[in-house]
Amino acid sequence: MGSIFKFKQFEVDQRGCAMKINTDGVLLAAVVAHPSPFHILDIGTGTGVIALMLAQRFQQAVVDAVEIDVSAAEAAAANFKSSPFAERTAAHAVAFEKYDTAIKYDLIVSNPPYFINDLKSQEKRKELARHTHEDFFDMLLRKATTMLTENGLIWLILPVAQAEKVVVNAVLHQLYPVKIIHIYSDRTKTAFRQIIALGFTAAKPLTPDHVYIYEAKNVYTTQYKQLLSDFFLAF
Repeated sequence: MGSIFKFKQFEVDQRGCAMKINTDGVLLAAVVAHPSPFHILDIGTGTGVIALMLAQRFQQAVVDAVEIDVSAAEAAAANFKSSPFAERTAAHAVAFEKYDTAIKYDLIVSNPPYFINDLKSQEKRKELARHTHEDFFDMLLRKATTMLTENGLIWLILPVAQAEKVVVNAVLHQLYPVKIIHIYSDRTKTAFRQIIALGFTAAKPLTPDHVYIYEAKNVYTTQYKQLLSDFFLAF
């Protein structure tokens, strides 16, 4: 994948970012739902692609993006500035736990680090982007409860086992599952990711959704193409 990734309405320059555009991020941005979000926060924005996709989808929303890696935050800020959504997007070079604002968010979205106590990457910046520690998600949920509006939602994409732990632990913070989406490479494999949405009121009944990426080798499903048809030039 080259340094410049062209979307239908914007471009993303990935130079300076340890973690590049990936399926997890674009899928999350494509499926996030809220009736009418006015303030959105993207945690760990990296290239800024999730924030840009959400700015395109929710045209009334102002999107803040936080990123602990200064180089990546600068790259995201440059991508925002060159986009059609420059006036509604802002990048902040700060760790989420140190991000201080009076704004209440209707949507908090993150494709977070998830390799807890796993083998560390040789490259330090990539390690920072992909690895976390045991109490990261507790901090994330605890702080999110103070930053969400009454009807606000936090959306995350995670490996299945980690997502299930987060859903259980969220209850301790009075956050409950509103949507669970299972992500599969294809119909022959088990789910490798879950997208979860948490809010202050649980969805009852909670009916999981299922997204399949490939129909066959190198052939995307119609479902996947429809989800990303507003963004990817190939679709």
